[in-house]
Parts: sequence; structure tokens; C-alpha cells
Amino acid sequence: MKIYYVYILKCSDDSFYTGMTNDLERRFEEHRYGHNKLAYTFNKRPLELKFFETFNDVDQAFYFERKIKKWSKAKKQALIDQNWDRLKDLSICRNDTHYSNKK
Repeated sequence: MKIYYVYILKCSDDSFYTGMTNDLERRFEEHRYGHNKLAYTFNKRPLELKFFETFNDVDQAFYFERKIKKWSKAKKQALIDQNWDRLKDLSICRNDTHYSNKK
């Protein structure tokens, strides 16, 4: 059975990069050594692996990666810190038009 990883890297400019791979060690080395000059991480090295989650299903990994990529930096940091209360708080919709904010 193949294992898939969704990971978050912290870049030297304090931004986060989220990706997915089936070989975490190889993929991190590719980022770290700058194999692709067009990659987001190329000019943001050194990099730190801050988070990863494993999946047995490629579709679940892909869905989780896409979900995280849309998150704010604060929400990603809460995930990295495993601060579930903060993550829950940051997940609350605060748009005026959201049903939970109707009076």
C-alpha cells in the first residue's frame, strides 16, 4: 500500500509552503537543494519541515492539501502547533452574511 504525505515547510521569509508527495524525504531534499529554479521555495531557502500528515488514499491527501493551501498563515501555524482550540476559533466564519452572524 502506498503512503502519501501532506506537508508544510517554513521558508526563510517566514512564509509557508504546502505540498503533497509519496516520498517525503526525497521531496524535502528537492526543495532544500533547489532542484527547480522556478519553484516557490527556490529563493526562500533554508527551509524547515514543520508539519506532515500521512494518508493511505491519494484522494484524501489531495483534498487535505487543497484545503490547507487556502488557509491563512495563522491557521496553518495553529495546525503546526497542534493548537486545536485556536484552529477551531480561526475556522469560525466571521462574514456578516454568514447564517451564524444573523441577528
